Amino acid sequence: MSKIEHLLTNSYEKKISKSTYFQNRLFKFFCLFSVLILGLTLLSIIIFVGRTGLLVFKDVSFQEFFFSTTWEPYDDKFGAAIFILGTLALTGLTLLFAAPISIGVAIFTAEIAPKWLKRIMRPVLDLLVGIPSIVYGYLGLTVLIPLLRDITGATMGDGLLPAAIVLNIMVLPTISRISDDAISSVPSDLREASYALGSTRMQTILKVILPSAAPGLFTAVILGMARSIGETMAVVMVIGNTPQLPSDLLTPTAVLTSNIVNQIIDVEFDSTWNHALYMMAFLLLLISNLLIIIIRKLRVKGA
Repeated sequence: MSKIEHLLTNSYEKKISKSTYFQNRLFKFFCLFSVLILGLTLLSIIIFVGRTGLLVFKDVSFQEFFFSTTWEPYDDKFGAAIFILGTLALTGLTLLFAAPISIGVAIFTAEIAPKWLKRIMRPVLDLLVGIPSIVYGYLGLTVLIPLLRDITGATMGDGLLPAAIVLNIMVLPTISRISDDAISSVPSDLREASYALGSTRMQTILKVILPSAAPGLFTAVILGMARSIGETMAVVMVIGNTPQLPSDLLTPTAVLTSNIVNQIIDVEFDSTWNHALYMMAFLLLLISNLLIIIIRKLRVKGA
């Protein structure tokens, strides 16, 4: 190679190096800008919702809002305990059924089902995750509630039970797919070592695979809980939307999300009623962020 060609080659390589460096720096700043925008958006939502919600305590005492069961906005009574208890009861009832069923489906998919069945089940679960919640709510309203009325003889059929069943169907694919991924990621060496020691398939699953996949399973359950807590349309259509403590699982009641969506349109922005609804939304926001923090902690431990 001549001296001129060598100089041209070096010059071209320097240009490429500078161009690559500039592109890398530009991409780094773009990613940093995106993260900052995301963080500022989340912070702005928390500040706006929290600031507006906390204004309720100018006219309503902390004790009344959180511990009173009297919700009569036209009489200036804003006790949200009914909706808080209803949200906790609905979430607990949903996970009571959803968690074991979903993990069972994940175990079957990852460890027991033949390959041809896995190729069918996984896409089907992915499709179920993408179905809009209002579709589940409409099916619950038109199919599930009449069925429960016929079986139990209840007058209405609305309440915690149909809402929990609908939410169970909704969160089952989410929990199952994440649990499936967690179980499938367990190293095959652990399975082979367990079988080599004479363990049965059931013993291997219960004593080796599930403990190893426990962080991923907890993450799946918490994500399912987060979706069930924040779900609105499906719950509104089947829970009855009545601010009362239910005497049984088929008594109409209400939760935080259903009360917000039903009443937020009819109130003035600067009214105490509006501030109370914003405080309910702030509670949901805090719960969602708390669940995300728990997931992050579980992932660190699982690593």
